[in-house]
Amino acid sequence: MVKGFLCFGAALASVVAADSKPLAKKSKNSTDKPNIILIMVDDMGYSDIGCFGSEIPTPNLDRLAQSGIRYTNFYTTARSCPTRASLLTGLYQHDAGIGGMSEDGGEMNKERSVHDFGTYGYRGALNRNCVTIAEVLKTEGYHTYMVGKWHVGLIGREKWPLQRGFDRYYGILAGASSYLKPQGGRGLTLDNTQIPPPSQPYYTTDQFTDYALKFISSHEKGEPFFLYVAYNAPHWPLHAKQEDIDKFAGKYDQGWEKTRQARFDKMVELGIVDEDWGLGEWENRSWDQLTPEQQAKSSLRMSVYAAQVHCMDYNVGRIIKYLEDTDQIDNTMILFFSDNGACAEPGNEMGFGNAEINDPDSWVDPSYGKPWAQVSNTPFRKYKVRAYEGGISTSFIMSYPKKTKKYAGEIRRNVAFLPDIMATFIDISGATYPETFHDGQKIHPLAGTSMMPTVSDPKKELHEYIFGEHEKNRFARWKQWKAVRDQTSKRWELYDVVADRSERHDLAAQHPEILEQLVEKWNEWAAAHNVFPRHPGGGVEE
Repeated sequence: MVKGFLCFGAALASVVAADSKPLAKKSKNSTDKPNIILIMVDDMGYSDIGCFGSEIPTPNLDRLAQSGIRYTNFYTTARSCPTRASLLTGLYQHDAGIGGMSEDGGEMNKERSVHDFGTYGYRGALNRNCVTIAEVLKTEGYHTYMVGKWHVGLIGREKWPLQRGFDRYYGILAGASSYLKPQGGRGLTLDNTQIPPPSQPYYTTDQFTDYALKFISSHEKGEPFFLYVAYNAPHWPLHAKQEDIDKFAGKYDQGWEKTRQARFDKMVELGIVDEDWGLGEWENRSWDQLTPEQQAKSSLRMSVYAAQVHCMDYNVGRIIKYLEDTDQIDNTMILFFSDNGACAEPGNEMGFGNAEINDPDSWVDPSYGKPWAQVSNTPFRKYKVRAYEGGISTSFIMSYPKKTKKYAGEIRRNVAFLPDIMATFIDISGATYPETFHDGQKIHPLAGTSMMPTVSDPKKELHEYIFGEHEKNRFARWKQWKAVRDQTSKRWELYDVVADRSERHDLAAQHPEILEQLVEKWNEWAAAHNVFPRHPGGGVEE
C-alpha cells in the first residue's frame, strides 16, 4: 500500500488498489461553503462494492471510504422513484406526492399518469408542498447541476429538473432506459430539450459523467456547487462495455452460494456485519441443480452486472480526480449510496430473458435473476420493493475531508435515512429550510436530521423511530427493534436487528408488547403522512 494512506485496517486496505493515493488536498475555494456531490446508483445491492465486501473491484469507492466514513445502517424506501422523492425533498415520500410509482417513459405525451391515483400521497410526481435540495441550496448561492435518472415527474415541463431548482441537467427523465441507445419516452433530455437518440458508441454511465464534469468545470470559480449524479447503473437491462465484461469472464462460474459465502466472510473481516447474523433466507435452488447451460447463462449475466458496477466506480474516480486536480477535494462533501437493495425482478432464477445482452433497443431485458440479487444483498433477506433489510438497506459512504479526516476509514452504525441528507446539506451549507415556497405554498416540515453529529459521535441517536411503506410493504424501527409486515402477509413480524439483522428469528410471540407499540406508532405515522388512502374512496387499508 502506498505510503501516506489514511489506514483503517488491513482488511479494507487489501481492497484498495496499490497505486491509489489519499483524498487530501487543500481547497482554494474562496468561500467557506463546501461543494456538495450526491452520487446515487440504481438497484445496487448492499455488498456490491469492495469496501462493503464485494469481489467486484471498486478502487475509487474504496478510496472514498478510506478517506471518509462508512455507514452500515442507512435506510431507503425500497424503490427508485419514492426514494428519489424522499431524497430530494427531505420528506417521507408520500408527503412529497410519490408514495407509489412515478410518471414514466411511455406517458410523456399523456395528460395524466396511470400512477396518479388522485390522492395526495399518490400523484406520481413531486407536489408543490415540498422543496428540492437544489431549490434550497440556490438560496445560499449554490450552482446546481444534475445528470442521470430523474424519475420524479415528467408530464409537463414544470416537473422537470430546471423547474425544480437545477441550473443544468443532462439525463433521462423516465425510469429504466437503454444504456446504449436511450430513445423515445425513455430518451435523453438536455436542460429543457429532449434530444435525439445518441450516435454509437454511447454508454450512459460514461456520458453522464462527461456532462457532470462539463457542468462543474464551467461554473464560476469561487462559488459553491451542488452536483447530483444519479447513475442508472446497475439497473437492468444488462448493458456493459465488452472490455469491462471481459474482466469478469468466468468469475462467477463457482455459482451463487460460494460467491455469497465469500462475500459474507469478507464483510465479517471488514467489520461490516456480525458473524452471528448468519445468512438470510435463501429462496432458490442450489447452483449444482442447474444444467451446465443454465450455469453458463447465469454466470455470464452476473459478469455483465459486475461490469456495470465496475464501470460506475471508474466514473466516480473521474469525478474525484477532477476535484483533486482543481484542489477542491478537501472542501467537497461526497455522499454515495444506492436507491434501494438489489433487484430480483421478475422473481425467477434467470431474470428477464427475451433480449440478448447489449441489445441497444432493449430497455428491459435482460436482468440477472433473483439468486444473484440475493447475493448482491448479502447477508440480508429479500430484495428491492420489500421492507426486509435486503430491500431498504444500502451501503453508504460520506467523504468530506475537511470534517471527516480525523475519523477517516471508520464505521458508523448510527441509524439514518433519506430525509437526513437534505438536513445534512442544510447544516453544512448554512441554508434555511423554508416554511413557504413556490409563490407562498406551505411546505411540509423537514423530516430529517443532520448526520454531521454522527461523524464525531458513533453513539448519537438521530431518530427515536423511523418508518416506511411501499406497495403494502411496511416497517417501523425503534432502537434495536424492527417490525415488518410483508406485502404477502396480514401479520406483523418482529426482529432484533442488532442481534439478528438477517431477520432469521421472528420474535413477535416472545415480545408482543414491543410489537404492539411499533404497530401503533406505525399507524400514527401513516395517518399523519398521507400513506392512506391510496385510492379515492379506498378508506384506510388493512
